[in-house]
Formats: sequence, structure tokens, C-alpha cells
Amino acid sequence: MDSARSRLQVDRNHRKTVGEVFVENPRLTCRDIDVFYGEKQAIKNVSLDIAGNEVIAMIGPSGCGKSTFLRCLNRMNDTIDSCRVSGNIVLDDEDINQPGVDVVLLRAKVGMVFQKPNPFPKSIRENVAYGPRIHGLAADRNQLDEIVESSLQKAGLWDEVKDRLDDSGTSLSGGQQQRLCIARSIAVSPEVILMDEPCSALDPIATAKIEGLIDELRENFTIIIVTHSMQQASRVSQRTAFFHLGDLIEVGSTRQLFTNPKHQLTEDYITGRFG
Repeated sequence: MDSARSRLQVDRNHRKTVGEVFVENPRLTCRDIDVFYGEKQAIKNVSLDIAGNEVIAMIGPSGCGKSTFLRCLNRMNDTIDSCRVSGNIVLDDEDINQPGVDVVLLRAKVGMVFQKPNPFPKSIRENVAYGPRIHGLAADRNQLDEIVESSLQKAGLWDEVKDRLDDSGTSLSGGQQQRLCIARSIAVSPEVILMDEPCSALDPIATAKIEGLIDELRENFTIIIVTHSMQQASRVSQRTAFFHLGDLIEVGSTRQLFTNPKHQLTEDYITGRFG
């Protein structure tokens, strides 16, 4: 770890991020993102484009900044008093970091699925209906029911819960709860879905279902996933970004990054020399 740290210190003033930082027609454009917690800098001048209808995985050792960067994309860092974010993040030609941005609407456009399933203490139906109701997306109860059914189908959960929609969301298994949270997120028709370690609390069977679901959802959504599992990143993503000590070290196609990394730090991490 010490040799990796010292190598990065040497490289930092002499290199740019290696790989495919820029893409054509990006869904999200991030430029010069810095994040501070008090005096400590957690993200250091990160620039990255995220394409439409892709899954991009963010990997790196614990504390490298990948989850902090993810939370920049829907301004979840605003909820932390000591956190300060600078730089530009553009979605639909709007810089989401501007003071006048409605973060409630932003978080409808950029949904989030957390590490631990967090269904509301409400019925399965109400978990999914809540967002469309508060955002006025349904004209009547029938339309709301259609959104609930469609969202549960997209989340691969409808057949398992269609006869128990009035049961509590917390009565479901862990994997089902996580798919319920995904259904809740897509019910408001987001453009982007953020996933922060969505399978870390799940068993292998539930994890496989979530991974299959991610591949299906890519047809309609852009998905950004933070994962501690390099195997998961290789299975679900088209591009992978490697973070280390707050720096974005390398971005590339997932196949290229895992088989022929361009930066020595990336190779050291994926071969287990540190992390």
C-alpha cells in the first residue's frame, strides 16, 4: 500500500487520467469535481463523461472516493454539513450544482439504490406508488396502479408479490427488498440510476438476480454502480473507472481495464497487490 501511495504522489503532477474519460453524446458530463469534508479533500479534480444506456462500474479500495463521487451525481452530499463540492455536473444541459436547482426533481431524474435495502415501512404497493404520487405522475388510481405494476415488472418482482401488494415491504426477503427499492426508484421514470454497493448485503442467489436485472434495465436507463467486487464489475458493466486516494486513475472498457490496464496502479489493484 505504501509503495502504491508513493507512486501516486510521484505521478499526480505529471499525468492525466488514463483512458476513455470522454464519450460522444454523454448523458452526464462531470468536469473538475473536487469534494472536501472539512479540510480533507476526498475527490481531486475528477472529470468523466457517462454515456446513455451504459452500465459504468466504479471500483477501488475502501476510502478511495468512489461512493463520494457517486453521491455528487444527485447531490446527496448536500445532506452532509461538512461537505463542500465544486466543479460542473451537466445533465440535460443543466449544471446540477447551480444554487437554483430543485434537488427533489433532480433526485427523481437521478435515482439511487443504497447498499442496504431500505423499503419504507409501508405496503409493497405504497413503496412504489409514493414517488409517482408526490410528483403528480398519475392522473388517477388506475394509472397509479399501472405504474406500480409496470415498475415491479421491470424490477423482476411482480410475479413474486402481485398477490400480496398490501403486505409490508419489510416482510420481503433481503433480495426482494432490494428489487423493491429498484422498483421504487424507476417508478418516477429516472434517466440515471445510481447503485452504491447494491449487492453487498445479499446472498449469491439474490446477487445474481440483481445483476441480471441491471443488464435488463440498461435498455432504458443509464446505470452507475459502485462495487467492491471486481468480479461483479466485470459481469455487469461496459466501462469501468478505477479510483485511488480520491483520484480517478483510469477509465476504459471493462474488458480492456481488467485484461490490459494502462496504468500501473490499476494493474496493482486488480492483481491484488494492494486494496
